[in-house]
Amino acid sequence: MERTVTIVPEAGLHARPASKFVETANQFEAELQIATEDEEPVNARSMLGVSSLGVEHGEEVRLIADGDDAEAALDALEKVLTTPESEYDE
Repeated sequence: MERTVTIVPEAGLHARPASKFVETANQFEAELQIATEDEEPVNARSMLGVSSLGVEHGEEVRLIADGDDAEAALDALEKVLTTPESEYDE
């Protein structure tokens, strides 16, 4: 299962947004990966891997999930990526 998502947080997928993304990915059993258009997919549970993509605000990423809870995982990860950072604690 795959989904393309545009990054909303102003900081892109760095620091707090990346941490929230990895924390969310770790809540699911499915195998989860994230990739940019020109990079190989990395483990969505790896802070180093996610941060190394260097994804900026407005860029698109591909989310890849495989497993029983793949759709729920994609929904949750998409929500993190499409929510402004200021709304994380609301």
